[in-house]
Amino acid sequence: MTMDGLPIGDYALLSDCRTAALVSRAGSVDWLCFPRFDSPAVFARILDPAGGHFAIRPAGEFQARRRYADQTMVLETTFRTEAGTAEIRGEPRDFLYSKLMCWVALDRAIALAPQLGAQDKVPDWRAAREEIRAAILEHGWSEEAGAFTQAFGGEDLDASNLMLACTGFLAGDDPRMKATIDATAQRLTDERGLVYRYLAHDGLAGEEGTFLLCTFWLAQAQALAGEVDQAVATFERAVAAINDVGLLAEEVDAGSGEMIGNFPQAFSHIGLINAAWAIAQAQQRAASCDRSAVPAGLDHRS
Repeated sequence: MTMDGLPIGDYALLSDCRTAALVSRAGSVDWLCFPRFDSPAVFARILDPAGGHFAIRPAGEFQARRRYADQTMVLETTFRTEAGTAEIRGEPRDFLYSKLMCWVALDRAIALAPQLGAQDKVPDWRAAREEIRAAILEHGWSEEAGAFTQAFGGEDLDASNLMLACTGFLAGDDPRMKATIDATAQRLTDERGLVYRYLAHDGLAGEEGTFLLCTFWLAQAQALAGEVDQAVATFERAVAAINDVGLLAEEVDAGSGEMIGNFPQAFSHIGLINAAWAIAQAQQRAASCDRSAVPAGLDHRS
């Protein structure tokens, strides 16, 4: 335990082999001797709260996720705030996906309230859920874009808005949901039909590939919209990326078609399962409708 009360395991080590820094999950450099290991400490809060530190982090409450870039000492930190993921540079915005996930949390909590012994909280949860829903429906739709957009008042598409259907916020065949699904398929895909998360400039250098999870979201949403043939085609384009041992990465390079990013990526596999289930359910519904349309007394197989 450090003098500041943090477990030593909370710190990540950054080093150039001549010195090292200890960085907390909150983005604070709490120990650094510079320029060598045997140099005086520049930051020493790990030993004394008044020992000095250097921090880069969002203002207000946040959650942090960290990882080392593969085979390096490069530490990648992602901060998630109420306004969205802090990897995106620029002014704070009301991101639709962040609002949707708040709606999902409340909606599921209401359903679980009896098991949680929290029935007394349901009226407040329900009121907050409906407030969020109203805000998304009023401010998340753009007539100019013809779709739900990445942020309130914007016009940029974001594949995460497919989750409006996948989470049950809107029916898949809702006209605005279908328009968003079609806009994503037409304007957020590469030449292979794989889906980008978004194409709007986010202040980060370089380019992202297409995301397999987003492509499976599209297949799932198309199935929920009753567009079964389109869903199957989208699904097949995504599963074509699977390697020889049945694993998927996070992304696919738009130029080479090679898998890139985190590997293997659990989210890609979860997306595959959810999309496959949605397609199977949609095919069963379609088959049931076909059978019910056969006049009585006729064998529909003849």
